[in-house]
Amino acid sequence: MSTRTLRRGAPVRRQPVRTRGKPKPSRIDWLLSKLPVSEAALRRAATVAMLSVGGVALSAGAVALGVPAMVGEQLGEAAGRAGFRVEQIEITGLKRMDRMSVYAVALDQQSRALPLVDLEAVRQKLLRYGWIADAHVSRRLPDTLLVDIVERQPAAVWQDQGRLTLIDRDGVLLDPVDPGAIPDLPLIIGPGADRQAPGYQALLAAAPALKPRVRAATWVGNRRWDLRFDSGETLKLPEEGAAAALLDFAKRDGAHPLLGRGWVSFDMRDPAKLVARKPNPETQRQVADPGEGTTGSTVAANMGTEG
Repeated sequence: MSTRTLRRGAPVRRQPVRTRGKPKPSRIDWLLSKLPVSEAALRRAATVAMLSVGGVALSAGAVALGVPAMVGEQLGEAAGRAGFRVEQIEITGLKRMDRMSVYAVALDQQSRALPLVDLEAVRQKLLRYGWIADAHVSRRLPDTLLVDIVERQPAAVWQDQGRLTLIDRDGVLLDPVDPGAIPDLPLIIGPGADRQAPGYQALLAAAPALKPRVRAATWVGNRRWDLRFDSGETLKLPEEGAAAALLDFAKRDGAHPLLGRGWVSFDMRDPAKLVARKPNPETQRQVADPGEGTTGSTVAANMGTEG
Protein backbone atom coordinates (compact mmCIF):
# COMPACT_ATOMS: atom_id res chain seq x y z
CA MET A 1 0.00 0.00 0.00
CA SER A 2 1.42 3.34 -0.93
CA THR A 3 0.89 6.34 1.18
CA ARG A 4 0.89 10.00 0.38
CA THR A 5 2.66 12.30 2.78
CA LEU A 6 1.44 15.84 3.04
CA ARG A 7 3.96 18.33 4.12
CA ARG A 8 2.94 20.62 6.81
CA GLY A 9 2.33 24.11 5.63
CA ALA A 10 1.89 23.03 2.03
CA PRO A 11 -1.20 24.55 0.38
CA VAL A 12 -4.08 22.23 -0.41
CA ARG A 13 -5.31 22.41 -3.93
CA ARG A 14 -9.10 22.66 -4.16
CA GLN A 15 -10.90 21.33 -7.13
CA PRO A 16 -12.86 24.09 -8.87
CA VAL A 17 -16.63 23.90 -8.28
CA ARG A 18 -18.55 23.66 -11.50
CA THR A 19 -21.66 25.91 -11.54
CA ARG A 20 -24.59 25.27 -13.83
CA GLY A 21 -25.39 28.14 -16.11
CA LYS A 22 -28.95 29.44 -16.65
CA PRO A 23 -30.73 26.95 -18.90
CA LYS A 24 -31.21 28.15 -22.40
CA PRO A 25 -34.92 28.91 -23.06
CA SER A 26 -36.70 26.51 -25.32
CA ARG A 27 -38.10 27.51 -28.66
CA ILE A 28 -41.66 27.37 -27.23
CA ASP A 29 -40.76 29.64 -24.27
CA TRP A 30 -39.19 32.12 -26.67
CA LEU A 31 -42.34 32.18 -28.82
CA LEU A 32 -44.58 32.64 -25.77
CA SER A 33 -42.49 35.59 -24.62
CA LYS A 34 -43.18 37.30 -27.93
CA LEU A 35 -46.97 37.01 -27.67
CA PRO A 36 -48.86 40.26 -26.81
CA VAL A 37 -50.56 38.67 -23.77
CA SER A 38 -49.49 38.14 -20.20
CA GLU A 39 -48.56 34.82 -18.68
CA ALA A 40 -51.60 35.10 -16.37
CA ALA A 41 -53.92 35.49 -19.35
CA LEU A 42 -52.37 32.47 -21.03
CA ARG A 43 -52.78 30.45 -17.87
CA ARG A 44 -56.43 31.48 -17.66
CA ALA A 45 -57.06 30.51 -21.27
CA ALA A 46 -55.37 27.16 -20.71
CA THR A 47 -57.59 26.57 -17.68
CA VAL A 48 -60.72 27.17 -19.75
CA ALA A 49 -59.50 24.83 -22.46
CA MET A 50 -58.79 22.08 -19.93
CA LEU A 51 -62.12 22.63 -18.23
CA SER A 52 -63.95 22.46 -21.55
CA VAL A 53 -62.23 19.26 -22.67
CA GLY A 54 -62.34 17.72 -19.22
CA GLY A 55 -65.93 18.78 -18.74
CA VAL A 56 -67.08 16.85 -21.79
CA ALA A 57 -65.29 13.70 -20.69
CA LEU A 58 -66.37 13.95 -17.06
CA SER A 59 -69.96 14.73 -17.98
CA ALA A 60 -70.15 11.64 -20.20
CA GLY A 61 -68.95 9.43 -17.37
CA ALA A 62 -71.03 11.23 -14.78
CA VAL A 63 -74.25 10.57 -16.68
CA ALA A 64 -73.65 6.85 -16.23
CA LEU A 65 -73.07 7.41 -12.52
CA GLY A 66 -76.12 9.64 -12.13
CA VAL A 67 -74.23 12.72 -10.95
CA PRO A 68 -73.90 15.06 -13.98
CA ALA A 69 -75.11 18.11 -12.09
CA MET A 70 -72.50 17.74 -9.37
CA VAL A 71 -69.68 17.38 -11.89
CA GLY A 72 -70.91 20.37 -13.88
CA GLU A 73 -71.05 22.54 -10.77
CA GLN A 74 -67.54 21.55 -9.76
CA LEU A 75 -66.19 22.38 -13.22
CA GLY A 76 -68.07 25.67 -13.27
CA GLU A 77 -66.82 26.70 -9.83
CA ALA A 78 -63.28 25.83 -10.88
CA ALA A 79 -63.64 28.17 -13.86
CA GLY A 80 -65.01 30.83 -11.52
CA ARG A 81 -61.97 30.52 -9.26
CA ALA A 82 -59.78 30.87 -12.33
CA GLY A 83 -61.30 34.31 -12.94
CA PHE A 84 -64.32 33.51 -15.10
CA ARG A 85 -66.94 35.21 -12.95
CA VAL A 86 -69.73 37.66 -13.74
CA GLU A 87 -68.24 41.07 -13.07
CA GLN A 88 -69.99 43.09 -15.78
CA ILE A 89 -73.44 43.15 -17.40
CA GLU A 90 -73.93 44.85 -20.75
CA ILE A 91 -77.54 45.66 -21.72
CA THR A 92 -78.60 46.69 -25.23
CA GLY A 93 -81.99 47.51 -26.76
CA LEU A 94 -83.44 49.04 -23.59
CA LYS A 95 -85.30 52.34 -24.08
CA ARG A 96 -88.30 52.54 -21.77
CA MET A 97 -88.05 49.78 -19.18
CA ASP A 98 -86.22 50.33 -15.89
CA ARG A 99 -82.58 49.25 -16.36
CA MET A 100 -82.13 48.29 -12.70
CA SER A 101 -84.84 45.62 -13.06
CA VAL A 102 -82.78 43.93 -15.79
CA TYR A 103 -79.63 44.09 -13.64
CA ALA A 104 -81.51 42.51 -10.73
CA VAL A 105 -82.68 39.59 -12.87
CA ALA A 106 -79.25 39.00 -14.40
CA LEU A 107 -77.54 38.97 -10.98
CA ASP A 108 -80.12 36.70 -9.34
CA GLN A 109 -77.84 33.64 -9.52
CA GLN A 110 -76.82 30.96 -7.03
CA SER A 111 -73.25 31.29 -8.33
CA ARG A 112 -71.44 34.10 -10.11
CA ALA A 113 -69.23 31.61 -11.95
CA LEU A 114 -69.80 32.45 -15.63
CA PRO A 115 -70.27 28.83 -16.83
CA LEU A 116 -72.97 28.25 -14.19
CA VAL A 117 -75.21 31.16 -15.23
CA ASP A 118 -78.46 29.66 -16.54
CA LEU A 119 -78.95 31.79 -19.65
CA GLU A 120 -82.42 30.45 -20.50
CA ALA A 121 -83.63 30.95 -16.92
CA VAL A 122 -82.51 34.60 -17.08
CA ARG A 123 -84.35 35.01 -20.39
CA GLN A 124 -87.58 33.51 -19.03
CA LYS A 125 -87.50 35.82 -16.00
CA LEU A 126 -87.04 38.83 -18.26
CA LEU A 127 -90.01 37.78 -20.42
CA ARG A 128 -92.28 38.18 -17.39
CA TYR A 129 -91.97 41.94 -17.74
CA GLY A 130 -94.60 43.46 -20.00
CA TRP A 131 -92.15 45.75 -21.77
CA ILE A 132 -89.96 42.86 -22.94
CA ALA A 133 -91.12 41.09 -26.10
CA ASP A 134 -87.95 39.00 -26.37
CA ALA A 135 -84.47 38.75 -24.90
CA HIS A 136 -81.18 37.11 -25.83
CA VAL A 137 -78.69 36.33 -23.05
CA SER A 138 -75.10 35.22 -23.71
CA ARG A 139 -71.62 35.09 -22.15
CA ARG A 140 -68.51 36.94 -23.21
CA LEU A 141 -65.28 35.71 -21.71
CA PRO A 142 -63.85 36.30 -19.28
CA ASP A 143 -66.36 38.10 -17.06
CA THR A 144 -69.30 39.65 -18.95
CA LEU A 145 -72.96 38.74 -19.31
CA LEU A 146 -74.62 40.18 -22.43
CA VAL A 147 -78.37 40.94 -22.40
CA ASP A 148 -80.03 42.10 -25.62
CA ILE A 149 -83.62 43.30 -25.12
CA VAL A 150 -86.42 43.63 -27.70
CA GLU A 151 -89.01 46.01 -26.25
CA ARG A 152 -92.70 46.18 -27.08
CA GLN A 153 -94.03 49.34 -28.69
CA PRO A 154 -96.87 51.22 -26.97
CA ALA A 155 -99.94 51.42 -29.23
CA ALA A 156 -102.79 52.70 -27.05
CA VAL A 157 -103.89 53.78 -23.59
CA TRP A 158 -106.49 51.58 -21.91
CA GLN A 159 -108.93 53.24 -19.53
CA ASP A 160 -110.89 51.08 -17.09
CA GLN A 161 -112.58 52.20 -13.87
CA GLY A 162 -110.58 55.41 -13.86
CA ARG A 163 -107.22 53.69 -14.26
CA LEU A 164 -105.03 54.37 -17.28
CA THR A 165 -102.57 51.77 -18.58
CA LEU A 166 -100.22 51.80 -21.52
CA ILE A 167 -100.67 48.71 -23.78
CA ASP A 168 -99.09 47.42 -26.97
CA ARG A 169 -100.93 46.43 -30.17
CA ASP A 170 -101.59 42.95 -28.73
CA GLY A 171 -103.11 44.32 -25.53
CA VAL A 172 -100.12 43.48 -23.31
CA LEU A 173 -100.06 45.77 -20.25
CA LEU A 174 -96.89 47.86 -20.17
CA ASP A 175 -97.05 50.63 -17.56
CA PRO A 176 -99.51 52.76 -15.60
CA VAL A 177 -100.15 56.19 -17.15
CA ASP A 178 -100.24 59.46 -15.23
CA PRO A 179 -103.59 61.18 -15.98
CA GLY A 180 -101.70 64.45 -16.20
CA ALA A 181 -99.28 63.15 -18.83
CA ILE A 182 -101.29 60.98 -21.23
CA PRO A 183 -99.23 60.19 -24.35
CA ASP A 184 -100.54 61.03 -27.81
CA LEU A 185 -101.97 57.56 -28.46
CA PRO A 186 -105.48 56.23 -29.13
CA LEU A 187 -107.58 55.74 -26.02
CA ILE A 188 -109.59 52.52 -25.65
CA ILE A 189 -112.20 52.46 -22.93
CA GLY A 190 -114.14 49.82 -21.06
CA PRO A 191 -113.81 46.46 -19.32
CA GLY A 192 -112.08 43.93 -21.54
CA ALA A 193 -111.08 46.54 -24.12
CA ASP A 194 -107.41 45.64 -23.60
CA ARG A 195 -108.12 42.06 -24.70
CA GLN A 196 -109.77 43.41 -27.85
CA ALA A 197 -106.71 45.45 -28.84
CA PRO A 198 -105.65 43.15 -31.73
CA GLY A 199 -109.16 43.30 -33.22
CA TYR A 200 -109.23 47.06 -32.73
CA GLN A 201 -105.96 47.47 -34.62
CA ALA A 202 -107.34 45.33 -37.46
CA LEU A 203 -110.49 47.46 -37.47
CA LEU A 204 -108.54 50.69 -37.93
CA ALA A 205 -106.41 49.08 -40.64
CA ALA A 206 -109.60 48.58 -42.68
CA ALA A 207 -109.93 52.36 -43.12
CA PRO A 208 -106.41 53.89 -43.01
CA ALA A 209 -107.70 57.32 -44.05
CA LEU A 210 -109.73 57.57 -40.83
CA LYS A 211 -107.16 56.01 -38.49
CA PRO A 212 -105.31 59.29 -37.70
CA ARG A 213 -108.62 60.94 -36.79
CA VAL A 214 -109.72 58.34 -34.20
CA ARG A 215 -108.99 59.62 -30.71
CA ALA A 216 -110.88 57.11 -28.56
CA ALA A 217 -112.78 53.86 -28.83
CA THR A 218 -115.23 52.43 -26.31
CA TRP A 219 -115.84 48.68 -26.10
CA VAL A 220 -119.62 48.56 -25.53
CA GLY A 221 -121.37 45.61 -23.89
CA ASN A 222 -118.38 43.36 -24.60
CA ARG A 223 -119.55 43.09 -28.21
CA ARG A 224 -118.98 46.22 -30.35
CA TRP A 225 -117.09 49.52 -30.72
CA ASP A 226 -118.01 53.19 -30.54
CA LEU A 227 -115.33 55.38 -32.17
CA ARG A 228 -114.76 59.02 -31.25
CA PHE A 229 -113.09 61.30 -33.79
CA ASP A 230 -110.84 64.31 -33.25
CA SER A 231 -113.68 66.56 -34.48
CA GLY A 232 -115.92 65.31 -31.64
CA GLU A 233 -118.36 62.94 -33.41
CA THR A 234 -119.06 59.39 -32.26
CA LEU A 235 -119.51 56.54 -34.74
CA LYS A 236 -121.51 53.55 -33.48
CA LEU A 237 -120.36 50.42 -35.29
CA PRO A 238 -122.31 47.15 -35.55
CA GLU A 239 -121.40 43.97 -33.68
CA GLU A 240 -120.93 42.05 -36.94
CA GLY A 241 -119.14 43.50 -39.95
CA ALA A 242 -117.59 46.44 -38.10
CA ALA A 243 -114.64 46.70 -40.50
CA ALA A 244 -116.92 46.79 -43.55
CA ALA A 245 -119.10 49.44 -41.88
CA LEU A 246 -116.08 51.61 -41.06
CA LEU A 247 -114.82 51.33 -44.62
CA ASP A 248 -118.29 52.33 -45.87
CA PHE A 249 -118.25 55.37 -43.57
CA ALA A 250 -114.79 56.33 -44.86
CA LYS A 251 -116.07 56.21 -48.45
CA ARG A 252 -119.09 58.36 -47.58
CA ASP A 253 -116.89 60.89 -45.76
CA GLY A 254 -114.50 60.95 -48.69
CA ALA A 255 -117.29 61.60 -51.20
CA HIS A 256 -119.22 64.17 -49.12
CA PRO A 257 -117.44 65.16 -45.85
CA LEU A 258 -119.35 64.19 -42.72
CA LEU A 259 -116.78 64.84 -40.00
CA GLY A 260 -116.47 68.38 -38.75
CA ARG A 261 -119.87 69.37 -40.15
CA GLY A 262 -121.73 69.83 -36.89
CA TRP A 263 -123.03 66.29 -36.42
CA VAL A 264 -122.93 64.77 -32.96
CA SER A 265 -123.00 61.07 -33.81
CA PHE A 266 -123.38 58.56 -36.60
CA ASP A 267 -125.11 55.21 -36.13
CA MET A 268 -124.29 52.26 -38.37
CA ARG A 269 -125.67 49.48 -36.18
CA ASP A 270 -128.31 48.88 -38.82
CA PRO A 271 -126.33 47.68 -41.87
CA ALA A 272 -129.02 49.09 -44.20
CA LYS A 273 -128.54 52.75 -43.26
CA LEU A 274 -126.38 55.44 -41.71
CA VAL A 275 -128.21 57.66 -39.24
CA ALA A 276 -126.69 61.02 -38.28
CA ARG A 277 -127.71 63.09 -35.25
CA LYS A 278 -127.50 66.86 -34.79
CA PRO A 279 -127.00 68.51 -31.37
CA ASN A 280 -130.79 68.62 -30.91
CA PRO A 281 -131.60 65.08 -29.67
CA GLU A 282 -134.88 65.15 -31.56
CA THR A 283 -133.16 65.73 -34.91
CA GLN A 284 -131.83 62.73 -36.75
CA ARG A 285 -131.03 62.31 -40.41
CA GLN A 286 -130.53 59.27 -42.58
CA VAL A 287 -127.55 60.05 -44.76
CA ALA A 288 -127.93 58.90 -48.35
CA ASP A 289 -125.53 56.43 -49.89
CA PRO A 290 -122.98 58.42 -51.95
CA GLY A 291 -123.54 55.91 -54.74
CA GLU A 292 -127.04 57.36 -55.20
CA GLY A 293 -125.51 60.60 -56.46
CA THR A 294 -127.30 62.85 -53.94
CA THR A 295 -126.43 64.59 -50.73
CA GLY A 296 -130.05 64.75 -49.59
CA SER A 297 -131.35 63.05 -46.47
CA THR A 298 -134.62 61.97 -45.01
CA VAL A 299 -135.84 62.38 -41.45
CA ALA A 300 -135.51 59.17 -39.43
CA ALA A 301 -137.34 58.08 -36.30
CA ASN A 302 -135.85 58.57 -32.84
CA MET A 303 -133.17 55.98 -32.13
CA GLY A 304 -134.44 54.96 -28.73
CA THR A 305 -132.21 53.12 -26.24
CA GLU A 306 -128.58 52.79 -27.32
CA GLY A 307 -126.15 50.00 -26.53
